[in-house]
Amino acid sequence: MTNRSYKVRFRTTEVYKGKRGTTYTVRWSVNGQRHGETFKTSAAADSFRATLLVAANNGEPFDQSTGRPVSHAAPAAGTTWYDFALQYVDMKWPRISANNRISTAKALTKATLALLRTEPVQYEGVDVRKALREYAFNKNRRDEAPPEYRAILAWIRRNSLPMSAWEDSKHVDAVLQALDTMLDGTAAAASSAKRYRRILNVVLNYAVRQNVLQCNPMPKGKGENTAPRTSGAVDKRSLLNPQQVAALLAWIAARPRTGHRLTAFFATLYYAGLRPEEAVALRVEDAVLPAIGWGELRVHIAEPEVGSHWTDDGEVHETRDLKGRASGDTRTVPVHPALVVTLRALVARDELKPGDLLFPGEKGGLLAGSVYRRAWAKAREAVLPEYEFKSPVGKRVYDLRHTCLTTWLNNGIPPAQVADWAGNSVPVLLSTYARCITGQTAELQRRIEGPQALPGMPAPSSPAVPRPPATRRSPGRVRWRRAGSDGR
Repeated sequence: MTNRSYKVRFRTTEVYKGKRGTTYTVRWSVNGQRHGETFKTSAAADSFRATLLVAANNGEPFDQSTGRPVSHAAPAAGTTWYDFALQYVDMKWPRISANNRISTAKALTKATLALLRTEPVQYEGVDVRKALREYAFNKNRRDEAPPEYRAILAWIRRNSLPMSAWEDSKHVDAVLQALDTMLDGTAAAASSAKRYRRILNVVLNYAVRQNVLQCNPMPKGKGENTAPRTSGAVDKRSLLNPQQVAALLAWIAARPRTGHRLTAFFATLYYAGLRPEEAVALRVEDAVLPAIGWGELRVHIAEPEVGSHWTDDGEVHETRDLKGRASGDTRTVPVHPALVVTLRALVARDELKPGDLLFPGEKGGLLAGSVYRRAWAKAREAVLPEYEFKSPVGKRVYDLRHTCLTTWLNNGIPPAQVADWAGNSVPVLLSTYARCITGQTAELQRRIEGPQALPGMPAPSSPAVPRPPATRRSPGRVRWRRAGSDGR
């Protein structure tokens, strides 16, 4: 059934005079479906109405959904969502990190499945998702797709809705629902849903800049279709105390072959607050380790583990500049004397040279995330009591960094200095660790106790129930009345 019609009727332009000015609304209908367009001046309204009249007089069909002549249709009508998504991936690929490439592929996969004319019931769902995520939206592997996945992608191209589908709120709601839910229909993590919405918002802004869409259809402001609320604050329950850290590191140190190396790795996160991807990239020459006292680490690159399919060089790790820093920037972090001793012992035991990795893997390459995460999980299970093991305490290796930064803040290190050492901005640091800052309440209360005191009010040392004025019985003798007594 076509969405075009030649039955166009025009009505008189409506004039509305309000407190904020006068507006002019052009009214017309296409096959009985009413449309309107409001302008601030009568000249603009007359010009728009004349354009529609000329199209109708020339026998041009009108689109029933938009109310516009077909010649006025945006390029969205001739471009499918799938083809536009591929175009976006190719444009964005060289400019974003490997982790961002993965998130983009996942978000586009969800949106593409929601913008099909019909469901691909003839294919297995897992195969359809893999074809999109691992091949179509991965520029490195698109031409390597096996024949069975090529067939799936060809079917998706034929059945993908045009970009004009974004002009229909029904399809927008379907995409948002897909972003917010898991495969089994349960709600997705709020952080994941928010990340996918942010990516899709960038995609649609790109469509507007390319004149494919007239406006971004993503909902803005508060409403039922807005992004779920997320909290970036650290859960205080995830922090470890020194006794727990010491017990965990002692258990890891007893592991054969790599125990001493993993112990030094985890100690670096706990004492220096490095991110795991920053610690694995450290080389011996990046550490200043004096014989006595404090040292320092000069952090200048990160090696996040993302998978060889998403990096430009086919390596599992991607070499990146520091997070939130300019290209080539270096961050200097103080090294606690206890960590200096640990790292000096590691360098001496493994006979490491200045250019060697400080924490190499068993085969000499970068330390794999699966290795240190597995060791940490086993240590938690072996050392922590059952109730602590099942709790959030130290559940992630990253919690060692959270513990370090919280310790710095709680012991009076200025937030600006902590932010500089940690590689964060001050606003992000404070919003992330605000719930973990403790031990300063008494001092802060003391600071404001005097400035907030009011004249004539009881002194801070007064009892809870104030005493009434004294009654003189004789010179030099004062008798106090008890609170609540009649004075007799």
